[in-house]
Amino acid sequence: MLEESNSRIERLRNTGHKLTNARLTVLRALENHDGHMTSTDVLEAVTRMDPEIGRASVFRALDLFTQLSIIRPTYIDSSVTPTYVLMPGGHHHHIICTNCNRVIEFEECKLDQLEAELERKLHVRLTGHLLEFYGLCESCQDRAKSDS
Repeated sequence: MLEESNSRIERLRNTGHKLTNARLTVLRALENHDGHMTSTDVLEAVTRMDPEIGRASVFRALDLFTQLSIIRPTYIDSSVTPTYVLMPGGHHHHIICTNCNRVIEFEECKLDQLEAELERKLHVRLTGHLLEFYGLCESCQDRAKSDS
C-alpha cells in the first residue's frame, strides 16, 4: 500500500499540484478504507483524522483525484450519489449484484490489448479504466432457487 500511496503522491507532484494537508488526509482516508466510500464516508474519516479540514477542501480533493484518475466515482444501485474507489495501477474492476447490491472486487485484467487498440484507432492516450459487470451473486442465486 505504501508503494501505491507514493505513486499517487508522485502523480500529484508531477501534475504540478501542491501536497496540502487536506489532500494528503483525504488520500490517506481513501487508502485506509477497504473498498468503496461515499463522500459522507470520506468526510467522516477525514474529520476523525483532522477536524480542521473543511468540507469544501474534501470535495475539491475528491474532484482533483477524479481528474487525475486516482479515484473514480461509481454509481451503485442507480444512485445519484457516487461511491469513490481507488484506481490501483490506473484500473479497477468489480461485479455488482443487481439484487442485493453486493460489490465483488476482482483483480484480473486482460484489457491491455483492447486499450492499445483503442489508443491506436482513436488517437487517444488512456490513463485508466473502470470495469463493472452486473449480475446475481451466489447468495441471491441460491435464494432464487429455493424460492422457486
